[in-house]
Amino acid sequence: MALARRAIGLSEPNPRVGCVLVGASGDIVGCGHTQGVGGPHAEIMALRDAQDRGQSARGATAYVTLEPCSHHGRTAPCCDALVAAGVVRVVASITDPNPMVAGQGLARLRLAGIDVVVGPGAAESRELNIGFFSRMVRRMPWVRLKVAASLDGRTALDNGASQWITSAPARADGHAWRARADVILTGIGTVRDDDPRLDVRLDTVHRQPRLVVVDSRLETPVRARLFDPPRSVTLYAASATPERLQALVARGAHVVQMPSRAPGTESKVDLQAMLADLARAETNEVHVEAGHKLNGSLLREGLVDELLVYLAPKLIGQGRSMAEFGPLCTLQDSLALHFLSTEMIGPDLRILARVVGRDKF
Repeated sequence: MALARRAIGLSEPNPRVGCVLVGASGDIVGCGHTQGVGGPHAEIMALRDAQDRGQSARGATAYVTLEPCSHHGRTAPCCDALVAAGVVRVVASITDPNPMVAGQGLARLRLAGIDVVVGPGAAESRELNIGFFSRMVRRMPWVRLKVAASLDGRTALDNGASQWITSAPARADGHAWRARADVILTGIGTVRDDDPRLDVRLDTVHRQPRLVVVDSRLETPVRARLFDPPRSVTLYAASATPERLQALVARGAHVVQMPSRAPGTESKVDLQAMLADLARAETNEVHVEAGHKLNGSLLREGLVDELLVYLAPKLIGQGRSMAEFGPLCTLQDSLALHFLSTEMIGPDLRILARVVGRDKF
């Protein structure tokens, strides 16, 4: 699992997988993790590592955090490579949810006479790859909504000032969470008010996540700073004039028009359709950093899976809220969450809270 975690921010859209080869004597002969898209998977990296060490995988046990793949995608099947290498036993954490695999890799290993065990570390492997499982099973990405707020839940003053409510350690930690996502999602309000870059500014970053802006009327400024980092920028719009469309495409934006199907909301982007479209584009995890309006819309439509909240030890009083939705009629109508973790990040409290039932798929 430690090897699998090294693939965070590297292997996407492929799952984060680690593999260790243990020889008959009980010594590790090779180990590896999944590389960047189109690169070798964890099993191949472990076999190569064994070769580089002058070791043989013949007679070895392969411990792998996800079922070895059985299909020809961007790479050849890993199950065939393990068979060819002479591995005699495979211990896999969990079955691959990809319909093109879904147990076929394990079946082929068994047909080749390899002893197969499935289950150790299943919950941890699934949690590490929750976005991949979500895309494969629900056909939707995993949506994580990040908020930095004061203890009384304010994300900015009434005048919009928000830099900085939380500390430098919390902001650095937030960049690490950005790095693990496939897409950073924001709204046109945030673009206009803050002119953010919304990129990952870490020395160890492998790749910049794609940036997606919900911009119903295509109002993103052509000179916005979000176009400066080298990465993919997609604008989802409900309507657009030919002039605005042409100018933004010339700036390097990919524009997708996706108006709402709900009566009376034709000028709004269909958020559920947008997320389904992102899933078709192999998006596993969406990291939302937006204002109270888009946050509220995503929560109101039941599209948020978990919240990543940084609470600063300060009170602001009047100001902008985390999310604008409601009003609710009863407390029973509130959105039920459960805390996955709480941790101090510098002087701030980080809470990871999951919407009850969202991971039951």
